[in-house]
Amino acid sequence: MPFITSVGRLASASRRNILATTLLYTASLTVRSTSAIGRDAKTAALSIGKNDGATFVTTSDGVQIFYKDWGPRSAQPIVFHHGWPLSADDWDAQMLFFLGKGFRVIAHDRRGHGRSSQVGDGHDMDHYAADVAALVEHLDLRNAIHVGHSTGGGEATRYVARHGRDRVAKLVLIGAVPPLMLRTESNPGGLPLEVFDGLRRRLAANRSQFYFEFASGPFYGYNRPGAEASQAAIWNWWRQGVTGSSKAHYDGIKAFSETDFSEDLKNIAVPTLVLHGGDDQIVPVADSAQLSVRLLKRGTLKVYDLLPHGLCTTHPDIVNADLLKFVTA
Repeated sequence: MPFITSVGRLASASRRNILATTLLYTASLTVRSTSAIGRDAKTAALSIGKNDGATFVTTSDGVQIFYKDWGPRSAQPIVFHHGWPLSADDWDAQMLFFLGKGFRVIAHDRRGHGRSSQVGDGHDMDHYAADVAALVEHLDLRNAIHVGHSTGGGEATRYVARHGRDRVAKLVLIGAVPPLMLRTESNPGGLPLEVFDGLRRRLAANRSQFYFEFASGPFYGYNRPGAEASQAAIWNWWRQGVTGSSKAHYDGIKAFSETDFSEDLKNIAVPTLVLHGGDDQIVPVADSAQLSVRLLKRGTLKVYDLLPHGLCTTHPDIVNADLLKFVTA
């Protein structure tokens, strides 16, 4: 059905219904014409290579993981984990900020995303976390701070819980998917499977159009009354998305929606800052951050009223200031 719900109805709806309604909106819009539009998960780094000036780590299952590594090698490292279906480029505002503060900053493109190998398998959280472990081991990063947004928050959670005990100082989760997005008997507040099936259908039908509409609407909150959309942000999101593999993105929907991180969260002992937008239409705060902080041993929650899912791009000054306060404490 078309997205013609009144503002009042949207305001009174639960955040779960907001996301479901928004996804139905993107699935039912009339297409607007536009000219721009079984392996071991425990991988280890085998080699580092150069490809047209870019830097890669090759995992033991042959996947090339692209990464950026800026700043003094002796400085404390901050590792950034991007969201679905984006790339390391989504962290530009944070990487440049912390580079200027004297940190070493690292960000990678998840397998199948951005400039990394567009392989047909391994698009699950176990492989994602193992790929990070391969990168961290190769660079020999220690006392690192890991920052994950959205799906990247799930990746960072699994990495820290299963691979990073001796290498991680702190963790930050921003608009992150843990503990579990999918509605189940044990997670009645989650989103129904039909919501994620709708994402898969939309991606398979017309990925380019779907990504344009997703970035133009709920991701940055540009579908809200009075919101001033940044065309640059929309097209940068679209550019990152279409650069990656449609197969990786399709499989990734299952990874971010159906993976249960509850035990991972319980096993994390490092200080963890949980940041979330109060108007997050993609990962509703009540079913994610507010539950995660209860499972963490040393978790701290901060919710920004009215900020969207893509708050690292729309409000970098606010996010960066809180990140700096946490990492330097």
